[in-house]
Amino acid sequence: PEYTTIVNKTIYSLKAKWVIISLRNWVYLVPQKEDLKLNEIDLLEKYYYELLKKYITFYCMSDYYISWNKSLQLHLKDYQVVDKIYIVNRKIDKKIKIWDYTIIFKTIKWNDKKKTKNLYSKMSSLVENIELFWINFKVSCLELALVESALITDNNEGIDITLINKALKKYSKFFDIEKFKFIWQFKFIMSFNRLKELSKNIDEKLYEVFLDIIKKNWGLFIWETLRKI
Repeated sequence: PEYTTIVNKTIYSLKAKWVIISLRNWVYLVPQKEDLKLNEIDLLEKYYYELLKKYITFYCMSDYYISWNKSLQLHLKDYQVVDKIYIVNRKIDKKIKIWDYTIIFKTIKWNDKKKTKNLYSKMSSLVENIELFWINFKVSCLELALVESALITDNNEGIDITLINKALKKYSKFFDIEKFKFIWQFKFIMSFNRLKELSKNIDEKLYEVFLDIIKKNWGLFIWETLRKI
């Protein structure tokens, strides 16, 4: 108790003198002189990716990759900080809230013949490295990022059709089709059906690729209008 009191008093004193700035409980930033002019949101965004990498290293070491929409955005050279970022990893399911931003650590599982299997080791073969503000991050490859972005992770939000269409238009001639075939075996059925519908008016050959993958794998078609997607 005495030690805790001393620590708390020290932290309070340092905060009062703006030597440190609190980001969340027991997470503090030692600001540079120019940082004192920034509001809380701009300050967090300035150091967001450094903080993100520290959390990832603490909880996952190197067994992780950035997933879902943020991964696809990074492939599209969009480095803006987002409200939610998903970190797929081997063991941890945890949410960390820092002001209005959430880091979601997530494991992914697959039911195979009534057995639940952790998919991390399979999906980690589809990971690439991206350097972001001199920090190295592991992210889903382009094909996996596209399939993940076509998944609904929050029933209140749906999928980002604008983001997916942008990726389809930009990279339709460059996707690695074999990677899509590999991903399909883990039953991303709804994602592939959505990508089939979205690609129909963008690239006929890519539409045929998704259609062929679905036909050769049980032929599970789910027609969806863009409104329902």
